[in-house]
Amino acid sequence: MPIQDNVNGALLISAIDFVLSFVIIGGIGVLLALFPLLNRLGKVDDETLKKSH
Repeated sequence: MPIQDNVNGALLISAIDFVLSFVIIGGIGVLLALFPLLNRLGKVDDETLKKSH
């Protein structure tokens, strides 16, 4: 179904863009929320670093 080249089509594209912006911003928020969890999984203590040198 092609979107028509008139005011209704422009409003439809604007509405789709508005909804997708929330989806993308939400996805970025989920990604940023995972960083502390990844930090806990990759915990390295000072003793391990000193022994590796």
